[in-house]
Amino acid sequence: MDFRTDLAVEQREMTAKHSDNVAVRQYARQNANVTEIEILNDEGAQELGKPKGKYITMEIPAFSHDSELLDGRLTAMTESIRALLPDEDGPVLVAGLGNEDVTPDALGPRTAHGIFATRHIDRALASELGFGELRDVCAITFGVLGQTGMETAETIRGIVNTIHPAAVITVDALAARSLQRLGKTVQLTDTGITPGSGVGNSRARLDKETLGVPVIAIGVPTVVDAVTLVRDFTSEHKMAKEKEDEAKSMMVCPREIDVTIRRAARFLALSLNCALQPSISPDILLTIV
Repeated sequence: MDFRTDLAVEQREMTAKHSDNVAVRQYARQNANVTEIEILNDEGAQELGKPKGKYITMEIPAFSHDSELLDGRLTAMTESIRALLPDEDGPVLVAGLGNEDVTPDALGPRTAHGIFATRHIDRALASELGFGELRDVCAITFGVLGQTGMETAETIRGIVNTIHPAAVITVDALAARSLQRLGKTVQLTDTGITPGSGVGNSRARLDKETLGVPVIAIGVPTVVDAVTLVRDFTSEHKMAKEKEDEAKSMMVCPREIDVTIRRAARFLALSLNCALQPSISPDILLTIV
């Protein structure tokens, strides 16, 4: 029985074997438990079913139960984002992926709404406002193909060719294999993203090869498929094909998903703002956006 997941840490758990092609490091940072997975070569990519690169998974208290922002998790998240950013100090495009009208899929757009966009602010004005050195940042949301008639990759490619950013950061809702990770896990990767892959609706991939610039993907799992629920909550490990096909078409989210999305988007937006504008304190950034 196949299970859908966007999380590299879950892919590794399902393979359940040591490999010289995949490096794993686990540690605690502030109020987060962190797992770093680096897929070293093509063999490792084939083993995990993920592209080569770095995957950072942070396990934190559930967003639905905790609204505190200015604690150790913010520092851990900010440092993880900075570790994946390229050394080039150029503009950054933050792209919020997903459908804002569907709550479990609204993480990307709502995060983008909280980004401190600065590309339009000239240096003289920034100095006058007391911001000091500002990095050029743009933020955009797209909707989905069914709303716009355009693939997200087509839109982002056009923007990249216009503003020539040093990096693109995407934010999107993810799918998980484990119920225990919904709304309490953040994944960051420098390998880009295939939007919709976790729910069986893969769109055009966004990565350095397709866009020409590094792509950092950040996401929080908000849904799990019904097949997982059947396996986890019953003894029915094998299902009739018609039942399995029906279950595969269903994605399930927690009852408190609206709170989870609101708090997760606020946390991710503040973390990105802190990572991209290190000269401004988190307290001030909270008052700006």
